[in-house]
Amino acid sequence: MVKNLAFTKADHARVDAAIRAAEARTSGEIFAVFARSSDSYVFVSSFFALLLTFAAALISALVAAIADIPVSGLTLQVTELVLAGLLLLALRLSVPLRMLFVPAGLKAERAHRTALAQFMAHNLQATENRTGVLIFVSEAEHHAEVIADAGINEKVPQAEWDALVAMLVEAAKADRLADGYVEAIAAAGRILGAHFPATGRNPNEIPDRLVEL
Repeated sequence: MVKNLAFTKADHARVDAAIRAAEARTSGEIFAVFARSSDSYVFVSSFFALLLTFAAALISALVAAIADIPVSGLTLQVTELVLAGLLLLALRLSVPLRMLFVPAGLKAERAHRTALAQFMAHNLQATENRTGVLIFVSEAEHHAEVIADAGINEKVPQAEWDALVAMLVEAAKADRLADGYVEAIAAAGRILGAHFPATGRNPNEIPDRLVEL
């Protein structure tokens, strides 16, 4: 995904309209969330960055010893402290640099945890027929996912939601995430419409909007 993805007022209006159009064909509820990041990762990135600094200092000391280059222990310690301080400052100021030091598994876990929290926070688990769907993207982690409630998971295979995730990822890479949301929402509407078609009684239980965190 590209960095600094942004949504204009017009983008929000398009996504909101896409949700309303998709829900017109189904009794399901669709909600969209975009997060800049699912965690600050300051502690985690600093820990791994300091490990790297210590490893670099150790390697430098070994190389100096093998090459018989006279370097005092004080010089190595001061150099290590200065580099560590500069690296920690850079990590605090730069999110992309910070993310380089965060393990991929941890990023995926934090993003998924945020998605689940948003699913619960917006009461998608509380719809009448358990047919809520969350379309979620977290930019810093390059993570996208679709979470569907129990009523939907009984009928819709995961492969169909994976296709929606692929739409979002490709759109984000091309810096057209608003289009990706519109396309994924329309696809979600078609999927839900096939299994949970609109009925005469079709209350709008969840607001039709894109939330930015």
